[in-house]
Amino acid sequence: MNLRQLRYFVGVVEAGNMTRAAEQLHVAQTALSMQVRQLEEALGVTLLTRHSRGLEPTKAGSLLLVRAREIIALVERTEAEIASADGEANEAIRFGTTPALMPFVGPDLAVYVRERLPRVTLGLFEDMSHVLIKQLSEGKLDFILCYDVPDLPGCSRTALLQDDLVLVTGANGQSGVPIALVEALEETLAMPEEGDSVRTAVAKAARELGLDLKVTYEVRSISAMRALAARGAASCIMPFASVTDDVRSSKLDARPITMPSISRTLFLASSRNGGPFACEAGLTRAVRTCLGPLLEVLGSLGRPLWSRTA
Repeated sequence: MNLRQLRYFVGVVEAGNMTRAAEQLHVAQTALSMQVRQLEEALGVTLLTRHSRGLEPTKAGSLLLVRAREIIALVERTEAEIASADGEANEAIRFGTTPALMPFVGPDLAVYVRERLPRVTLGLFEDMSHVLIKQLSEGKLDFILCYDVPDLPGCSRTALLQDDLVLVTGANGQSGVPIALVEALEETLAMPEEGDSVRTAVAKAARELGLDLKVTYEVRSISAMRALAARGAASCIMPFASVTDDVRSSKLDARPITMPSISRTLFLASSRNGGPFACEAGLTRAVRTCLGPLLEVLGSLGRPLWSRTA
């Protein structure tokens, strides 16, 4: 078993088939197939299941996938540390957050890191929470700031705040007026696909009331959901941070949901596969500082889970 075989194996699993993997890895398909076969022979197990849709890892393959990512990340980090051993090492951090949080946190975090953490090179990435969680577990991101991060192998997490979801509708003078969840569920709803943290939270709350969550428009785009609400075609259950500007300009109404309220927990999570990160404590302080404006906007809808004076 060698690094090339591990890199090729990870590439094949992520691509889902040999042809696409060969193109992405810039290697002949026959050579790629041979390397994976030699890896299976060396370990004495079948690592991939072949079917009409492509390839997927076996139970043994899934275990190797986790270990291979850890090994590759550790090797890359070791190479970087050795290369900078004669001086203080720089750290390149891949940081992901959600589209709703990026306008509040991204610019301030980038400036904070540049001014106060000069040995950190920060790359910012944006996607839905469940996508970011998957990318962190796969070692494609080093830190993520998103909601309801589960306890993942090879990762650590810190809870930062909780915020309550709101019902977003077209402007009709009801902004700030509470609405019971049972009434909100009767609206024509536009929500992200299953697996999204907001939809998961709303579906759970609906089940606890003995109700079904009926989604008329399945939309992954926050801007598209806002547009549907603005034209009166649908209502949305979403974080207040996603619609702050539209509510201020009276384009949309945001109504707190009650009986019960639906809250989510915001986490800062990091991958231990490439760590430990020397900058982690400083980056955590930076994120907390940058969350200040968000907490001000959320008002009673948001609750910090750390001391604001810490």
